[in-house]
Amino acid sequence: MKAAETHKGEKKEGKANRLINETSTYLLQHAYNPVDWFPWGPEALEKSKAENKPILLSVGYAACHWCHVMEHESFEDEFTAKMMNEKFVNIKVDREERTDIDEIYMKAVQLMTGHGGWPMTVFLTPELKPFFGGTYFPKEPKHGMPAFTQLLEALSEAWKDRRNEVEETSGNVTEHLKKLDSLSARSEGKAEQAEPLKREVLLDAADRLLDIFDHIYGGFGNAPKFPHTFNINLSLRCIDHLTKSDSTRDAHTELVTTTLDKMAMGGINDQIGGGFARYSVDRKWLIPHFEKMLYDNALLCQTYIDGYRLLGRKYWLDTAESILSFVNRELKTEEGAFYSSLDADSEGEEGKFYVFTPAQFNEILGTADSAWACQVYGVTQTGNFEHGTSALHFSKSPEAMAADNDMNVDSFYNRLKPINEKLLAAREKRIRPGRDEKVLTSWNSLMISAFVSGYTATGKEIYIETARNCASFIMDKLMKDDRLLRTYGKGKAKLNGYLEDYAFFVQALLDLAGADLDPKWLIAAQKLTDVMLERFKDNEEGGLYFTSDDHEELVTRPRSHFDGAVPSGTSVAAANLAKLARLTDNKAYEKRAEELLLLYAPFFRKLPDQFGNLLCSADLFLNPDDDVAIIAKDRSDDLKEMIFAAHGSFRPNQLVVVSKPTDKFKLLEQRPTINDKPTAYICKNFTCQKPTNSAEDLLKKEDK
Repeated sequence: MKAAETHKGEKKEGKANRLINETSTYLLQHAYNPVDWFPWGPEALEKSKAENKPILLSVGYAACHWCHVMEHESFEDEFTAKMMNEKFVNIKVDREERTDIDEIYMKAVQLMTGHGGWPMTVFLTPELKPFFGGTYFPKEPKHGMPAFTQLLEALSEAWKDRRNEVEETSGNVTEHLKKLDSLSARSEGKAEQAEPLKREVLLDAADRLLDIFDHIYGGFGNAPKFPHTFNINLSLRCIDHLTKSDSTRDAHTELVTTTLDKMAMGGINDQIGGGFARYSVDRKWLIPHFEKMLYDNALLCQTYIDGYRLLGRKYWLDTAESILSFVNRELKTEEGAFYSSLDADSEGEEGKFYVFTPAQFNEILGTADSAWACQVYGVTQTGNFEHGTSALHFSKSPEAMAADNDMNVDSFYNRLKPINEKLLAAREKRIRPGRDEKVLTSWNSLMISAFVSGYTATGKEIYIETARNCASFIMDKLMKDDRLLRTYGKGKAKLNGYLEDYAFFVQALLDLAGADLDPKWLIAAQKLTDVMLERFKDNEEGGLYFTSDDHEELVTRPRSHFDGAVPSGTSVAAANLAKLARLTDNKAYEKRAEELLLLYAPFFRKLPDQFGNLLCSADLFLNPDDDVAIIAKDRSDDLKEMIFAAHGSFRPNQLVVVSKPTDKFKLLEQRPTINDKPTAYICKNFTCQKPTNSAEDLLKKEDK
């Protein structure tokens, strides 16, 4: 049997445990641990009940640095593994595959400890009720934390000697979990639940973001700093059409400009290879936590393109294209889909693949170019990271550095380009970080939308081809009987799709339908939406569950409330429904979108940073722009020109649909081509202006 690899890329030998048959990179990393790991499933759960043993649930993901640390310290240690095997049923879960399990038990850990993170370590009764939890536990006691083995001993004794106390704790935590997931319990029956859905609510929520905005370095709050794209997207809408006050518009412009510039200039952005790391450990975006996630890069790409469309800053489009280049180069599978992430570590050290010293620059570039490149990228003898190394960053804006060197910006980039190519080529010879090679439906869907945005902003065919190929892969490999599956690896797909898988893929299909002449995108979008509405409906509170009605029964059925690292399935579903209502004239879609938005409206003012994407969906619903139907018989340069014109400026509430003549959708009914050429119909409420063959007419429309 083929040996698994560690996160360092080393081969693991010896006796494999049950994880060897899994497809998750993260689970396979633990396949040769001496711990008797089980994947989550009937075998482990039945063993816990039969032997009356508590469950030790360990949750993480392949790119997680501290997950690797805990594995090396504890799970590879024979003594620790023996204790785990004797006293517990040990279950290892990839949080990205089983997001439902992660959602439930992360809330439990946060309830019990006040904080969360990964690796997550939770102890459960055989009935799956949590009674103790935490994150990383060290091998030896330190920083006020017990040694992991001390914890194992104490919890095992509690299970044997104080069972009633343990069961009371687990029962209380489980009841709290159910309340946490209930919106009605959160609002405590207050009359504020009746908050109307109106423009003023969105403005108040958006303006609350200004209170937490970092005026110096951009972003929100202090370190660690995450790229909260939904907040930026909401500010873009304020600049464009939500805000009528010049001073407020200026404040949101500052928020967007400072944040997008500082992130692009910082070490969080891979300056020579493209792509963003998960977060910055400091306020300045200087030193990243070096893991690169597919979803972050998809969301950031779209935000940078939208910023470019609205404010015209070419630097942001260049940044977006560097993301697309990175994803195509390092995360694309042979089948046209995308892998999940790149690890932070290589050779057992965080960031080693990405950082440089002046001596390394000199060796790669030669003396003259090295001195200049060190100045540009802030590479010094003392370094800004570990062991005298530096994370590359722009010490000033490209415009300022060009001025310092008596150059215009184009000349600056022309000099920098060959330097970057040499640095990248040299870096490629290093030992690479590990790659998580599972394919997730939801994250791939976000990336499809990003590539469509890249195409409509630049007209580059490679982007739309990439989006098409990935969507076709999902339809071929991750759809079965009109249902979506969650994950694909080693040639097989598995696990029921979650709400986010349906919502994000429908969004991707609608985006594709706005840029590509293929009827299957719209047909699939409507079909999957109908399945989603049936399978995920919450008859109790009116929202949407995170899991389908035929999903495995867990200790509680999670709902999809908040926008986090990725948008909530609810927020994306609401926007999809609003768009489909405009496409089909199906009032049921419109009603369902409104119900979802009204359900969360009471929380918009209080928690704007947790509902950023849902607020954007509410704006789409309240302030619809034109519906543009572009009808053509085949792909052509004329059609491409018209698509490019339709997307020519920032109009987030516009619906663009490209189609062959069809009567399948109300917006497209009786819309023939004129003069046998691609023809655009600009409509509002299914009433259309005179059709045009002219891309220039669409550009005039965009010139609002």
